[in-house]
Amino acid sequence: MARRFTGMMKNWLGWGKLFLPHPLIRYYPPQFIIRNPIVAGVKKSFKAGCEAAVIAYTLKNSRELAEQLGENYQACLSLLKRHFREAVQNEIDHNDIIVLHDFYCDTLNLVIRIDHTRHCLSDIDAIIKKIIRETESRLYKEYPEIVPVFETGYIFVDKKHHSVHEAVAKAHRQAFAIAEKRADSDFNQMVFTLTGIVSERNIRLLAQPIIDVATKQIRAWEMLTRGPEGSALESPLHLFSVARQTGHLYELEMIVLEKTFQQIKLTGCSHDIFINFTPVTLGSKHFLRDLKKILAMYKGIFPGQITIEVTERDSIEGIDNFVYNIKVLRAMGFKIAVDDTGAGYASLNTISEIMPDIIKIDRSVIQNIDKNSVKESMLKGLILIAREAGSLVVAEGIESAEEASVLSRNNVDLAQGYFYARPGMLQKRMAST
Repeated sequence: MARRFTGMMKNWLGWGKLFLPHPLIRYYPPQFIIRNPIVAGVKKSFKAGCEAAVIAYTLKNSRELAEQLGENYQACLSLLKRHFREAVQNEIDHNDIIVLHDFYCDTLNLVIRIDHTRHCLSDIDAIIKKIIRETESRLYKEYPEIVPVFETGYIFVDKKHHSVHEAVAKAHRQAFAIAEKRADSDFNQMVFTLTGIVSERNIRLLAQPIIDVATKQIRAWEMLTRGPEGSALESPLHLFSVARQTGHLYELEMIVLEKTFQQIKLTGCSHDIFINFTPVTLGSKHFLRDLKKILAMYKGIFPGQITIEVTERDSIEGIDNFVYNIKVLRAMGFKIAVDDTGAGYASLNTISEIMPDIIKIDRSVIQNIDKNSVKESMLKGLILIAREAGSLVVAEGIESAEEASVLSRNNVDLAQGYFYARPGMLQKRMAST
């Protein structure tokens, strides 16, 4: 028994020497899947107020490469994985890497922390592509005749699941299902579910009030999207990330727009309404046409009541119709807001491009601002930018009276957050308060 135990230990130590060549990356062989290091890393991410995303990379043409290389295939595969690890290390802050895992011989699994003050869904897309490009470039120098073809997929670990271990395991299955697109996989179930949500328009809208800091009166409502209650896609993070990967993002956001108009009509809401849109949707060549159709259906609702909120910190560079569409929207009477200001370069760049009517300051600036003089200085700087642009300021994520008091002494125009009210259904009594 003792001899067997010693042999097992030697094997485990051997794995460690083989798969942990980079001190900044925790890299585990297949036996370690969903073990404590991964679960502990995900829990730590949740505790820090962040998300955890599982990204799957599947080598689509592994069989063709094996036939092409013959006996050299395993050596090439090992080299490819080493270059992949190096690409991950170059492209991602090591503090954001929870684990890099060799799932099967032709698949790799990366679990990363997603901090919403620095990341958005488009950042994940960009990270995935950069890692692949760098891996291909490195491999080309030694095997110029080899062209690896990767399929990728990602999913967020469900924070609400009763077991983090099971939530991580489920995220693994779903991420690989998206990457592999197997005929009988979870991916098809997600596509089926999302297609059903879109075809049945099965989403819920919650409304959170935006408060005048000086008078404490409701000035506007922001509409927030939720998937079917109790489903895997109830969370907006899961809903929109799967929609983006399955090509349903535009349809989903247009459903949100039409449902918002329905809510305004049903409740008789007279306040301004904020609606979130990604730059990808706002830059679509179909957006203005489809928007005008909805306006024609709800003739009593005028553009001046609607604020189009550019969200997610997606870069607007390379989106051909974005700036043009924004100009047309403003000419029609819509107000334009830029979300997440202070959380990254993209939102500041968007401000300079479109000179919005409203600038929304990200929660990362507001959190514990009463205890942090540097954050208050940042707030003052962003207010100065807003005044220069002729924009109103909305501070997001206010959760305490102390944070609210800092807004008051800095003459912030508007605010929203749990300190004032949690999101709820827009009702007639609320809409006219």
